[in-house]
Amino acid sequence: MSISWPPLVCPEDHRALERERDVLRCAAGHVWNVDGDIPRMIREPTTYAEAFGLQWKTYRRTQLDSYTHTTLSRDRLRRCLGDECWALLDAPGPVQVLEIGCGAGRFTEILLSTRAWITAVDYTVAIDANRENFGARERLRHVQGDVMRLPFRPGQFDLVLCLGVVQHTPDPEATIAALYEQVKPGGYLVFDHYCHSLSYYTKTAPLVRAVLRRLPPAAGLRWTERLVKTFFPLHKAVGARRIPHALLSRVSPVLSYFHALPLDEQRQREWALLDTHDSLTDWYKHFRSRGQIAATLSRQGAADIHCVVGRGRVEARCRRRPDARPSAGLAGH
Repeated sequence: MSISWPPLVCPEDHRALERERDVLRCAAGHVWNVDGDIPRMIREPTTYAEAFGLQWKTYRRTQLDSYTHTTLSRDRLRRCLGDECWALLDAPGPVQVLEIGCGAGRFTEILLSTRAWITAVDYTVAIDANRENFGARERLRHVQGDVMRLPFRPGQFDLVLCLGVVQHTPDPEATIAALYEQVKPGGYLVFDHYCHSLSYYTKTAPLVRAVLRRLPPAAGLRWTERLVKTFFPLHKAVGARRIPHALLSRVSPVLSYFHALPLDEQRQREWALLDTHDSLTDWYKHFRSRGQIAATLSRQGAADIHCVVGRGRVEARCRRRPDARPSAGLAGH
């Protein structure tokens, strides 16, 4: 099938790019490497995201439904998308999906089971974990890029998807605006964001995180592995009993899911390793209310704003009005 992807442009000035061996070059002289057949459209990444890259390289299969033999990722994606967006994925197309912060690909895998064409973007070397999981496919392309300097002209995608990411960026409101800019008229933006929770501040985890997030990524990974080795047996002993689990979670900084997820012991351990590292080494951890998220989308001029709170997150969905015009971009190129 012949398809025209939304073209890559220079993230500095939105000029067209020419391929020269293993680099992409714009007319202004900006040069971007292509490594492992993946365009690397970033300057040197800042340290705040390095732990995530290591995390997804280490636990690249842990959350894939094909590995857990569950529908956990599919169910979450289905819930966040809602009926209309979910149906869009199998519409005659091609339907262009931009997945920002794709990580190792728990949602990429589900998107690939539809008819959608997916541009998977991550700021970190997690993009390599995604490529390793799914390889080179006709309906999937990989790009290493920064959400605040994406290598696309505005308004190119039918669906922009960003789950588990916005709260970890320096400025969530600016991130949401950058995501919305990529939505074509009539298209959709779907994302989630941590919401405020009293429970979070009654646990030891914030104190442990204050130390671990300042460590080099490899050291942070070792320490979370030690914490899981220490506390996981207690979580296993408590099992699915909710009250003992709630009490233990006040003391233990380890995240476990014996009470919530239908996984065998090995996979429970892997999820504990992954999510404990994720929760204790993230540099930014922002919280927003449902009203704040809705207000941010309203300022963008979004229509059909849908925000619900569930599982510690605001799950948000909106549409760009069909008559809305995308912004002109960085320099109108």
